Amino acid sequence: MPQNQHVVALDLPIPDLEALPEETRKYFQICQDKLGMIPNVLTAYSQNLAQLEGFTRLYNELMLGESELSKLEREMVAVVVSSENKCYYCLVAHGAAVRVLSGDPTLGEHMVMNYRTARLDTRQRAMLDFASALTLTPATTTESQIQTLRDAGLSDRAIWDLSNLIGFYNMTNRVAIASDMQPNLDYHSQSR
Repeated sequence: MPQNQHVVALDLPIPDLEALPEETRKYFQICQDKLGMIPNVLTAYSQNLAQLEGFTRLYNELMLGESELSKLEREMVAVVVSSENKCYYCLVAHGAAVRVLSGDPTLGEHMVMNYRTARLDTRQRAMLDFASALTLTPATTTESQIQTLRDAGLSDRAIWDLSNLIGFYNMTNRVAIASDMQPNLDYHSQSR
């Protein structure tokens, strides 16, 4: 991480990487090897190792675990939820992932600005409409919205996974916004 970039605006005791437990250092090294960086969200969470473990376990299950949702679809959901919440960190990080996974350098920005005007298939549109609605007006969720997802080809298990993903990003958006979490500078140049 560049020394001149803050991770969060809060005065948190974020430890030096060398002071972290060996298991955490190994996980961070995997991130460095795979992504070319340690995402600032992990650095921020490292000030509380129990929270870091909970965050990474849930993130890895939701984003990388077995699911009918593709990795691209999951990243698109992350961007739409983050766009509705105006979460700068997640918009930058997951917008970059959409660019990388889709091979389309404009799709990430399209998701950030207004996914409704993007060229999406019926399944993607239904998922993203649901992500937006569950983020903005969760108490108004109806069986009709669930049926729209089924009609678009999602099983009830996929809808469960989608709902968990939406809930996770609503939580992480709020933490990132409250702490003024900053995205790694590397995200800005990915797939451009």
